[in-house]
Amino acid sequence: MKKILVIDDEPDITSSVKNGLERKGFEVHTHNDPMKALEDFKPDVYDLMLIDIRMPKMNGFELYREIKKKNDSKAKICFFTAFEVYYDEFRKMFPSLEVKCFIRKPITISDLVTHINSELERK
Repeated sequence: MKKILVIDDEPDITSSVKNGLERKGFEVHTHNDPMKALEDFKPDVYDLMLIDIRMPKMNGFELYREIKKKNDSKAKICFFTAFEVYYDEFRKMFPSLEVKCFIRKPITISDLVTHINSELERK
C-alpha cells in the first residue's frame, strides 16, 4: 500500500483528500500546520507528498526545502495550488531538482489518483 502525506492548511481539503484516497487504496497521513508536519516528519516513510503552496507560517516550497534537509530520498512531491502554477518560482529556489507535479485545486479524487499514479510511476 502506497503511503501519501498531505499537508494543507485547510482541514476540509485534507479530510476530503484523505477519505477519497483511502477509498482508492492509499494509506494517507495529513497535517494542517506545516510547522507541525515538519516537526513530525520522518524520512523515507512516504511514497508521495502532496503539499499546498500557500500556507501560513511556512509556504509549501519552504516546507519542501526543510524536508529535503532531512535527507528524504524516497518521497516524490506534488504541489497543490488554487492559484497559478508556480513552476518558475520553484525552479529559482531549487534549480537542481526536477519537480513537475503541480496540481490545481479543486480536483476530483479520480483525477488526483491519476496524477499520483503517474508521479509514482515516474523514475
